[in-house]
Amino acid sequence: MAGERDLQKLLSGMHPVRNPGRYVYCTLPGKVPTGLRPVVTVAEPEGVTFVVAQEEADALGLPYSFVAAWLTLQVHSALDAVGLTAAVATALADRGVSCNVVAGFHHDHLFVPVHDADRALAALHALAADPA
Repeated sequence: MAGERDLQKLLSGMHPVRNPGRYVYCTLPGKVPTGLRPVVTVAEPEGVTFVVAQEEADALGLPYSFVAAWLTLQVHSALDAVGLTAAVATALADRGVSCNVVAGFHHDHLFVPVHDADRALAALHALAADPA
């Protein structure tokens, strides 16, 4: 099934939800440790960055400095859709909420500071209610 490209439909249908738990960004020079279940991985020249549940990082003694809430936009956005990330980032920035965006094949995922999760959700619900 092809993802949605129309920005108004994406915004009005995004239905943001908060996934349970707290998530952290970690980085290591090699591979992700065996047994770890990251929700995101990114290979960079400096090492592998991964986002993992805070409990898993703590259990392995992995260092991190950013604790995030994981929000998912429940609309199936096309990978080549234009404007969704900009609209979401602007709505969050207008409320002083930082955001790290990761695009999956079916949905966009946002990692916001855990203490700002409620404000982020409020901003996204407001944007969905009035996407114009």
